[in-house]
Amino acid sequence: MKESRPNRTPLDEEALKKTMGQTMQVFRAEMGDDEFKRFSALIQEEFGIKMPPTKRILLQSRFQKRLRVLGMHSYKEYCDYVFSKEGREKERTNLIDVVTTNTTHFFREPKHWDIMNNIVMPELWRRGVGKGKALKMWSAGCSSGEEPYTLAMVLSEFGARNSGFDFSILATDISTEILQKAQRAVYSMDKAEEIPMEMKKKYLLKSKSRTNPLIKIDNSLRKKVKFQRLNFMENFKLPEEQDIIFCRNVVIYFDRDTQVVLFNKFCNNLKRGGYLFIGHSESLSGMNLPIKQVAPTVFQRLG
Repeated sequence: MKESRPNRTPLDEEALKKTMGQTMQVFRAEMGDDEFKRFSALIQEEFGIKMPPTKRILLQSRFQKRLRVLGMHSYKEYCDYVFSKEGREKERTNLIDVVTTNTTHFFREPKHWDIMNNIVMPELWRRGVGKGKALKMWSAGCSSGEEPYTLAMVLSEFGARNSGFDFSILATDISTEILQKAQRAVYSMDKAEEIPMEMKKKYLLKSKSRTNPLIKIDNSLRKKVKFQRLNFMENFKLPEEQDIIFCRNVVIYFDRDTQVVLFNKFCNNLKRGGYLFIGHSESLSGMNLPIKQVAPTVFQRLG
């Protein structure tokens, strides 16, 4: 039987070759020095994220997605668009979604949960925090939601042991894409490995799929967490001062001067006697802040 072939005119063939060539061009293209300098300056100025020359290949790789979506075929074309009036209005949010790194998991840095249960929460409860008025907690740089939902589990368990306790959690991130994932509160089954079994039974809903097993955070926790986009580089003041702030493994991407500015902002949004948790890879050494250390990477607001 003779193989049939689609009827194409010479114009069709030329268009196909051109399209294929353009598609391959996206992957062959390299980011020029001028484009990288403009992008790195923008990312550090607007989002506070350091982008040294060693990050050039990483940035180039991550921007390929946006080039494909926008039908562009060079980094210069994308750069010109990002800095145009239309690009400033429409593309800056997409750019930061692509640039930011979102590495997190449930019950990350276990020592912090011991400190929460054995030091911080008992001390706040003795002062009446969370009694009559909800304890306010901020998960700053919440990524895909594992941290604020872990906090919600820990605080819910504390409430089960202490009648009358109430809390609310504000969870912020600069990436709208990752915030949407956090709000969906759906994760692969392997993400639940670090969650204690009794909490799994209490706070997780399991899908019935055997080929793609998923978990979803129970509504009792989801209603305790409010997600909101926030850029640390902007001048911000939260509606209420917080009793506890978790900002872990976020500021390591910023230079030292920016870190000092950010931690002062956090202190300005933290109640006197409130607690600040930072990542174990981070340090406040040498910073003139109104806080005292109460445990490794855990600080209390003075005043």
